[in-house]
Amino acid sequence: MKEEYDFSQARKNPYSKKLKKQITINIDTDTIDYFKSQSEFSGIPYQTLINLYLSDCAEQKKQLQIHWN
Repeated sequence: MKEEYDFSQARKNPYSKKLKKQITINIDTDTIDYFKSQSEFSGIPYQTLINLYLSDCAEQKKQLQIHWN
């Protein structure tokens, strides 16, 4: 192992501008189970899938449509 490494030519992390913040959120068990099953199918961790879905909603500026029964 070297004593020093030269990172002057290293690429910058493309995700560094998209920092994440850990939060606590209550999600229905059925919803978590759904994303976990999608995770098994896709190989992507379920928390990442939830983040991707919510990010897409925010980027597309989707408006909430709630229908109470």
